[in-house]
Amino acid sequence: MYLIKSLFFKMPYFIQNLVISLINTNLYRVRHSGKYQYYREYFEKTDLLNENDLALESEKRLKIFLEYATKNSSWFQSYAEKGLSGFPILEKKDLLENLELITTISSNNEKITSKTSGTTGTALKVYYTKEDMQERFALLDHFREKYGYKLGKKTAWFSGKKVVIPSDLEKGICYRDDFINKIRFYSTFDINARNFNIYWNSLQEYKPEYIVGYPSSVYEICALAKSKGLKSLFSVKVFFPTAETVLDEHREVIESILGCKVVDQYASSEGAPFILECPLGGMHIHPLSGIFEYKYPGTDNKEILVTSFSTRGTPLIRYSVGDSIEIENDLKCACGSNHPLVKNIEGRKQDYIYTKDMGKISLSHITLCINEVEGILLLQAVQDDLHELKISIVVDSRFNANQEKIFIMSLRRMVGQNIIITLKKVDDIPKEKSGKFRIVKNNIKSI
Repeated sequence: MYLIKSLFFKMPYFIQNLVISLINTNLYRVRHSGKYQYYREYFEKTDLLNENDLALESEKRLKIFLEYATKNSSWFQSYAEKGLSGFPILEKKDLLENLELITTISSNNEKITSKTSGTTGTALKVYYTKEDMQERFALLDHFREKYGYKLGKKTAWFSGKKVVIPSDLEKGICYRDDFINKIRFYSTFDINARNFNIYWNSLQEYKPEYIVGYPSSVYEICALAKSKGLKSLFSVKVFFPTAETVLDEHREVIESILGCKVVDQYASSEGAPFILECPLGGMHIHPLSGIFEYKYPGTDNKEILVTSFSTRGTPLIRYSVGDSIEIENDLKCACGSNHPLVKNIEGRKQDYIYTKDMGKISLSHITLCINEVEGILLLQAVQDDLHELKISIVVDSRFNANQEKIFIMSLRRMVGQNIIITLKKVDDIPKEKSGKFRIVKNNIKSI
């Protein structure tokens, strides 16, 4: 693999872009063939179902999915004829150690492999069938098309693809182009104050209609632009975040700098069901993509189990995905959808700080601490034990001793008085191997 990448980067830029364009076009061909069109029509038609018919259709899909899993997976074989509650909880450890027993696919030629980034400490892979992939992209495309997006619209994509090398950045290049499908892939690994002008100038030149990718990456560019008094000379129509929790700070800064609407979604690389944002800002579970349950019902712990209908290749049944989501069972959205509402998506336990004074503090609360402060461009909180919180910040000239005092006071209100806070000003904060930026890194093994 290293040799292939090395040879790739030695090719002329036009050839590199051609290779990327052809690979992507083939991927889209697989995703949009087979049963893709069936599911596009299915999701469009079922959007109109009333609450009762939606529940019946969800129950029907669950029954078919469980029958498929128990018939084709050795792991689930003994649970045939049982309802969902009769299945055991599927943990990440089970996927890591028993994937070949869980999967329903015997031929390597039929497996579509999906890998998680491992930013939370555990890198996983699962196998999709072609139908799984076609169904998932049919729903995703159905959702995005409501906001005007179609394949072929000019798009900037920020995800964990290592698409440039240092010599490219020296030449002012931070991307590669899929010129067939009009997608510009940006490296998320190299976004920092030093390279800001390269990214900003490229976006202003390219003028994408849509942006897809990590919110932390797009936010970092926009936060740097804001600190320099810059605003985009063109307006992006919609930014579709992926793979990370979207914070209020992300929305505020990205929308103000790029002039676009931020439209969120939730899923996972393993294949969790979808939660999709409606035009009025409500986050809706799509009940025909799967089932959400609380792992600890009747408690304040909102960690969830997911059963996803589009995971035939590696059936996720009562899978402990590691996220905490608060479901609003009794509320209806003004948009008129019968899809259940979600109050908030809190993310994984690694996205929390824990203190003896205050208990669990989410990353969104940590970021609130910079709202009253001038000059903090980027922040990361690392906790290796219960007694100390290490804070790294990237700042500009507005950050002074008084601003530092305000920041520490604000932080103390969140984390309490009895944890040591070590504050360090740095030039840059490294990304994860996936290219993501993590605001909170909780490395405590057990709490």
